[in-house]
Amino acid sequence: MGRQPEETAPREAQIHATAVMLPDPRLGEWAVLLRGPSGSGKSDLALRLIDRGASLVSDDQTLLRAIGPRLWAAPPAAIAGQLEVRGLGIAEIPYQAGAAVALLVDLVPAAEIERLPAATSEKLAGIAIQRIALDPAQLSAPEKLRLALRQAASHIMRAEPPADAVEGETGTIMTDDSLAEERSPAERRDGRTRLVLVTGMSGAGRSTALRVLEDEGYEAIDNLPLSLLNAVVNEVGLRRPVAVGVDIRTRDFAVGPILEQIDGLAANPRFAVTLVFVDCDDEVLGRRFTETRRRHPLAQGRPVADGLAVERRLVAPLRERADLVIDSSHLAPAELRQQLLGRFGLESPLGMSVFVTSFSFRQGLPREADLVFDVRFLANPHYDPVLKPLSGQDAAVADYVVRDAGFAPFFDHLTAMLEGLLPRYEQEGKSYLTIAVGCTGGRHRSVFVAERLASWLGERRRRVHLTHRDITRDPARAAGGR
Repeated sequence: MGRQPEETAPREAQIHATAVMLPDPRLGEWAVLLRGPSGSGKSDLALRLIDRGASLVSDDQTLLRAIGPRLWAAPPAAIAGQLEVRGLGIAEIPYQAGAAVALLVDLVPAAEIERLPAATSEKLAGIAIQRIALDPAQLSAPEKLRLALRQAASHIMRAEPPADAVEGETGTIMTDDSLAEERSPAERRDGRTRLVLVTGMSGAGRSTALRVLEDEGYEAIDNLPLSLLNAVVNEVGLRRPVAVGVDIRTRDFAVGPILEQIDGLAANPRFAVTLVFVDCDDEVLGRRFTETRRRHPLAQGRPVADGLAVERRLVAPLRERADLVIDSSHLAPAELRQQLLGRFGLESPLGMSVFVTSFSFRQGLPREADLVFDVRFLANPHYDPVLKPLSGQDAAVADYVVRDAGFAPFFDHLTAMLEGLLPRYEQEGKSYLTIAVGCTGGRHRSVFVAERLASWLGERRRRVHLTHRDITRDPARAAGGR
């Protein structure tokens, strides 16, 4: 049997504990949680560990998040970098934004600790973590803790598959060498791990996009605290491409730090990073919130339009920085899926993906278009009462457009131009190209030309994705020609 799908939304918890990360030359960096009531010595033991080379993650309160098989610790934003030192007050010290947890330590008096305790564990945010009891007042407490942490981290690493292996459909483990011919170029480009960051306007379809990528085989993580982003994606054990969802509800959301992290990841030769922004017209977003009776996260008792205006100003730099903007205003879920898989699908590609879409000029240009062609010069079937209720997908409309003396030379010139352009775009490293064909109403001429162009591209073994953005609009409701 194949692997069961992992959860999209990682589990979360907040614990009354201090988290400290200890480096180990053999096992890497792992965090320990120090738990106990106020005055039990959490901060004091943390200070002793820090003096021996450890790093603070968080003091007294720690955010926990289950991501894949591991538990990650991070500090609440309000207390990040703060350590309470009794008698001195709050000290500002360097800290780690996140670390994988291997051990939970309950701080208790020595009299309450068994001499030879049985191995125990406790589930935190759904992840079982080895647990021990320790007297923080003992001089050997830091050394005992390090020894227990090494044992716990070793156990975790032995239980995980090798970093260079993936699970096959039979449940067996196959190494990179055995998959050298089978690995999808979309999953690894030039040896890099594909990392897709998905953001956008609330209600535009960001969560849907993330689910599409998860279904395709990405390790999908939604609303990951920004403090954990670098730590998670730099995890050595990543075996699949990663998709991370970020929006205004994400803990410690701030556009500046997000852009800094994106630029840092993009500069890392290990990753092929793409920022996707899912957008939508405010009018459509307003209808979606009204129809679903959901509250906009920034409306705060005001009209939805006010919340959308605030959000749009807030995320404008992300949209400007995005490598890909998808306008979902007139996209059905299946069409959104088609666009995403055309760009980020893990099947073996035949080259650059070409997206062809028809549209109505009345409804505005497709925002994602690379090339736009205006076919309003062709004879208009809208004025024929027999053809008006039909579309460019019907044979009668196709015959009508083809009979226009201007169609054949136009289409010949169009395809001749694309014959030379497409290879040049590929040479520049472009992985997808969007061609938009427009007419007045987006129902007759543009639909037929888009259909004919997609067929021509398919005959040349191009990866073609065809959509008709405005074909379903009621022709009786629109004024003017189509």
